[in-house]
Amino acid sequence: MRLMIPAIAILAALAALTPQAARASATVGGPAPDFSLADLKGQVHRLSDYRGSIVVLEWTNPECPIVRKHYLSGNMPGLQKSASAEGVVWLSINSGHPGSQGDYDPARVDGWLRSTGASPAAYLRDPDGQVGRLYGAKATPDMFVVAADGTLAYAGAIDSIPSSDPSDIARAANYVRAALDSLLKGRPVAVATSRPYGCSIKY
Repeated sequence: MRLMIPAIAILAALAALTPQAARASATVGGPAPDFSLADLKGQVHRLSDYRGSIVVLEWTNPECPIVRKHYLSGNMPGLQKSASAEGVVWLSINSGHPGSQGDYDPARVDGWLRSTGASPAAYLRDPDGQVGRLYGAKATPDMFVVAADGTLAYAGAIDSIPSSDPSDIARAANYVRAALDSLLKGRPVAVATSRPYGCSIKY
């Protein structure tokens, strides 16, 4: 079934951002800033705990129309599953303030993950926005790929077509998939930055 999103939601959702704009301490080619956040069960995850593995950081908001595009189409869950099968650690992060759009309680988040077929290694809450600001995350989704040696290898959009239309997914260049493929083969990431698009993070 085709996902239909009102034009006004599209205009509100698309973020006009420049690549690497205002990315606080996170610079592609430099060390990915360490952080610690708790998952839905209260377990604390530190980025440094996953040193030696490729890590994807995905800023998300279950109610954002662009996030819904990539989840309800199966695009984001499919990417999570393929990455996980290759040994990649996928961390979904919600930096919205308490009570903001998409700030679900753990039971509702779990239901959303199950209903969409999502399979991140962990869904992390960043209620004070500290980690989001550390990375300069601006949109949902905003994607970061950390190489096994802890270097930030990619920052930006999930793909090359900033739209809310699921039919665009098939013809878009998936930057995250390409970055993972390059890292897994020991090659440089060809497109290391791009302009993220989506809903503004509700700091």
